[in-house]
Amino acid sequence: MLPGPSGKMLGRVAVGRQHLGAEYLHLMNTRTLSMNNKTLLRIAFLLLLALVATLALRAQTPSQINILRPPAGAKVALVEFADLQCPDCARAAMLIEEASKAYNLPVVIYDFPLPQHPWSFEAAVIAHYLKTKSTPKNPLDIKYRLYIYENQPAITPQNLRSYVDKFAKANNVAIPFVVDPQGKFAAEVRKDKDKGIAANVQHTPTLYVVTAKTSGTPFVEVVDRNNLFNMIDQAIAETKNLPGKTETTTTAKKSAPAKK
Repeated sequence: MLPGPSGKMLGRVAVGRQHLGAEYLHLMNTRTLSMNNKTLLRIAFLLLLALVATLALRAQTPSQINILRPPAGAKVALVEFADLQCPDCARAAMLIEEASKAYNLPVVIYDFPLPQHPWSFEAAVIAHYLKTKSTPKNPLDIKYRLYIYENQPAITPQNLRSYVDKFAKANNVAIPFVVDPQGKFAAEVRKDKDKGIAANVQHTPTLYVVTAKTSGTPFVEVVDRNNLFNMIDQAIAETKNLPGKTETTTTAKKSAPAKK
């Protein structure tokens, strides 16, 4: 017959069990605290996002509200701050043109030439000159902007004028060698950029869907261009009862937007 465990041994086993139990409880408490901390962090993060969104809405300045408006008679429009030498502006240009045609929306373009782009200011001056030669049926300034974007990778400060001359010839329009002798168009470009600064523009392109609403949020920045058409749909729905020209709504939902 085998001898049974001594009292001392049983005592040690009992102590060991108590120790393991304490370790287990400590581990469970640590995990619970860790999970609680993660939950609290998630809640804090969501609250922070809500606060940022609220502050962004409240941060709409009078300058923004005055600048980010559709033209007279329109209820919805697109407003873009652009740099003709900006690669992302070139990528956005065709999408904006497509949206304008699909919805019959006016597009207001403000030039925002960046200091690191050596020929963008001169190109913008020529765009302002061509705007004086444009008609609703022949928007030369818009055609010129799209042409510049298309040829943007090949353009340099030295050959910009040769591209301008090619555009002039193809569109049967005279562009004088000295486009802006009095500095009128250069002043307009500077005024455009001042509006961008007043509207707190930080980059190009900066694109807004703007409405004629006088309450709530009359404009919203298009951060993800994949959402542009949905944002236009929402703006049209929100302004359908306002007086003014009714924008086109179409269920033939345009081709897939270019990614930003």
